[in-house]
Parts: sequence; C-alpha cells; structure tokens
Amino acid sequence: MYKAQITLTVPMGKRLIAKAIAVLPEVQRAFREGRILLKGGTTVSAVAEELVGSPLRISGRVTPRGTVSCNKSLPSFPHSILIYNGQIQNVDQCLSQVVAEMNASDIAICGANLVDVHKQAAMMAGAPLGGVPGQVISTLRSEGIITYIAAGLEKFAPCFLDEAILESGRKKINTSMGMSVGLIPVPGCVVSEIEAFSILASVKAYIIGRGGISGAEGATTFVISGEKDEVKKIINIISVLPEVPESGSDGSLDECLHGGPGCKSHLGCWHRDRILKR
Repeated sequence: MYKAQITLTVPMGKRLIAKAIAVLPEVQRAFREGRILLKGGTTVSAVAEELVGSPLRISGRVTPRGTVSCNKSLPSFPHSILIYNGQIQNVDQCLSQVVAEMNASDIAICGANLVDVHKQAAMMAGAPLGGVPGQVISTLRSEGIITYIAAGLEKFAPCFLDEAILESGRKKINTSMGMSVGLIPVPGCVVSEIEAFSILASVKAYIIGRGGISGAEGATTFVISGEKDEVKKIINIISVLPEVPESGSDGSLDECLHGGPGCKSHLGCWHRDRILKR
C-alpha cells in the first residue's frame, strides 16, 4: 500500500471535483446521448470548462464583504446552460421549460453553500423566491432527474440543515453583510474532494487536517492510500491544479461595490444602506 499526503486549497478542491464529475459514467453517457443541465457557481463553472471549455456567469458569491452579487449585468454570459448533443444552450430565460423537457436519464449539476452532518445540501437564495434557478433546482428530484451536487469540504458544517433553514430567511434578517439570504434544500448526490479522489483513481482519501494560512485558509490535508500507480494518478492530476484560476466568465467574478443589478430586490444589505446614507 502506497500513501501520499496532499493538501488542497479551496480553489484546487473545486477543480478536482470538476474533473471527477466530468468523467462520471452517467455524465459521459448524458453528454453523448442526452442532456446535462448546469446551474452556475464557481465549482459548476469549472465542470462546464471540463465538459465544453466554457465557464459560466457567477451571480451570488461569498467574499470578505459577505453574501454579495455580481457588479453588473452580463446577459450575454449564461448562468445556467444545457448541454444537448454536445451543443451548449443558454437557458437562463427558459429554465423551467428546459427542465420540464428533461428525462430521468438526463443529468443536472449544481453547487451548494451548506452540507450538514447527514450530507444534506442547500444553496443560499438572495433573490425573491430564490429566482427561477432556486425554484427549479429544488424540484429536480420530483421529476426523477439525477442531480450531482458539487460541494467542496469547506461547505461541510457540523450542523443540521433543518435548523439552519429555520434560522435563516431573507425577510428574517434585520441587517446583513451583503444581501440577506434564505436556504433552499438541494436533494441529490454530493460530490466533494473525498468522492472525487475515488472517482479519478482507485484510492481512499482520509482527512487528517483542516485550515491553513498564506492562502491555504479553508484547505484540507489528506492521506491518499492505494496502489502506487493509482496514487501517482492523483499526484499527477493535482500537480497542475495550483496553476488554474477561479472559474467564471469574464467580469462576473467582480463583486458589487456600489450596488449591483439585483440591488433593489436584495434585503438587509448594510453596504447598500451606507451608500444610501451618503
């Protein structure tokens, strides 16, 4: 048995997860013969890059300023896409219709902002009613559509999702760093770095440490165990990950500083309140 100790930063973990989801047999089959729906987020954008070479528009995000949105409207860049017969379709304006036409053999891929102790996932919603993506993603299970949830270990928390949902809520928060958000449950199969390692090679991954400094805040340190050739596969994959930037279409990674396109519908944001008081 061969063992390697590996540390992955959060951006490296996102790219590893993307590579793993892209090679899943079910995803490859849907890519050739069916449909794949991808709902934007930095990890899912990385999946889109792996599958079709194009990143997605990033909407909401968490930064040191809190839960904020994009700096400007970028309608020419899709937030959600459908891959059908290898072709990309921007489905931002027809998402509900597209999901209604999907079959049980098709695949959906989305991200999450929280994964609890039972591996139940949820995504934050800052737009009224979660916007169209929030309304649609949570219903995919009822249509029988397989959903893969791309979520790095930084999203895992020692909490219970039901409690987190009850405590949050756009209209429950009095003041917020950025827009106040609620949580929308996302049923599906969570793929973290742990699953990604075993998808990409015949290895087992064990967490032996969390956190770091100097850019490794939120990082995870693993021991990877398996046959030497299999462990070497992982080492070869991660050796190029530090060189890859955060995934997102041009301009969409710029956060709102003086009020973004959705500012009027966002609630609780103390950054906006400070601007209005000037």
